[in-house]
Amino acid sequence: MLKHYFLNKSVCLKIVALSLFMILTLNTGIFAAAQPLTIQSLSDDIAEIAERVGPAVVNIDVVRYVQTAPFNFRDPIFEWFFEQREEFRRRIPQKGAGSGFIVDKEGYLLTNEHVVSGAEEIKVTLSDGRDFKGKVVGSDVTTDMAIVKIEAHNLPTVELGDSDVLRVGEITIAIGNPYGLEKTVTMGVVSAKGRNISAGSDGHEYTNLIQTDTAINPGNSGGPLLNTRGEVVGINTAIIPYAQGIGFAIPVNIAKRNLNDLITLGKVRRAWLGVYIQEVTPEIAEQFNLDKAEGVLVADVVPQGPAEESGLARGDIVLSVNDKAVNKTQELQDAIRALQIGDKATLKVKRDGKEISFVVKIGEMPADETLTTKDKVFTEQTGLRVDTVTPDIARNAGLSKVTGVVIIDVIPGSPAEDMGLQNGDIILEANRKEVSSISDWEGIISKLAPGDTLLLLIFRSNRTYYVPLKIVELE
Repeated sequence: MLKHYFLNKSVCLKIVALSLFMILTLNTGIFAAAQPLTIQSLSDDIAEIAERVGPAVVNIDVVRYVQTAPFNFRDPIFEWFFEQREEFRRRIPQKGAGSGFIVDKEGYLLTNEHVVSGAEEIKVTLSDGRDFKGKVVGSDVTTDMAIVKIEAHNLPTVELGDSDVLRVGEITIAIGNPYGLEKTVTMGVVSAKGRNISAGSDGHEYTNLIQTDTAINPGNSGGPLLNTRGEVVGINTAIIPYAQGIGFAIPVNIAKRNLNDLITLGKVRRAWLGVYIQEVTPEIAEQFNLDKAEGVLVADVVPQGPAEESGLARGDIVLSVNDKAVNKTQELQDAIRALQIGDKATLKVKRDGKEISFVVKIGEMPADETLTTKDKVFTEQTGLRVDTVTPDIARNAGLSKVTGVVIIDVIPGSPAEDMGLQNGDIILEANRKEVSSISDWEGIISKLAPGDTLLLLIFRSNRTYYVPLKIVELE
């Protein structure tokens, strides 16, 4: 009995909390003018939602094949030899499972991309027991969504709600296939909105997720998160395996924007500004002579992209998009993604202390985002050792011309290491001034005092970004 209590502790707590809420609200007369709310009526409502939406929720079973050596060897040399020979390798099936829901009566299902990624066999089982062979017709890794098509007609569908109006504390319901347990219904509340997490073996970053304590377990992925009207408000997508009562879902409004592209094009077309951006920290604000840290800093612009063609430049600080203020990178990204490709947007920008407006025609994001060495200079105040950029270094780094100084050493525990600088990074500017040689670098560094901020423009992986460094006092 004690074991049973602990296994259901979270359920008991939810029921107790709901009971107290209803007693308080009924006693204070909040629902005096409405029909009395009871535990039984809430239970009936949830059961009705499960009955109504359940037929549109499906189970998805997948098979992936991996190649391996025919025997298990203790000697790594033998193992390596057999793995290199195609004729000795064998294909081993790996099974997986998830959930999904029907968004079109002609057999289009929405699920997670990670549920069907790499699958060679997909079986979709409907709530009535029928099963069909599934085919992925569209997928998007960034939002972890995929469309699977089955050859069936006149299927029950879900109703898509509005995740933007979802409130923290609102009751939510999940239906799915956790651990292969079909048609499992769980209940909880929205714990938070706008969460960013890293998940999966590659640490993929998921942004703007709904956090919920509605029980979501392996196999729930791809299933619907519902509100108390039975509308889909999210797609269950990830869990933190070592936590309890923490699950995540993709807001359904993101799915609504992408559904047509996934079904008709097989991919998601994204609105694109053509800039690399970063937060404006107090240190960066000081270097740009801002009264406060506000807006979003343009760290680099993509050549021939929408931003460059409209006149935006590196070092501009975007204050608003269509009169809506942006102070975080996520806010700017969301503002652009809310626009359609081909739309025109007005961006208010601060440049050299003046506010300027630019009209940008939003584009479509591309499929792919691609001398004699002088004495080395070692600057202990910053924790950097730099060297001259040679033609070979510039060519290998992807620079269009030979310029800047290259970082060849970073002191462990220094401000430079704390800010993530690394060997091979190229410094193009220091405190908003171009650095073309060792002498340029020495001239700027020599004027700095302990406590000053050194703002560096760094070139890495074919893009630039700003890094503020605090100058430390040498002992």
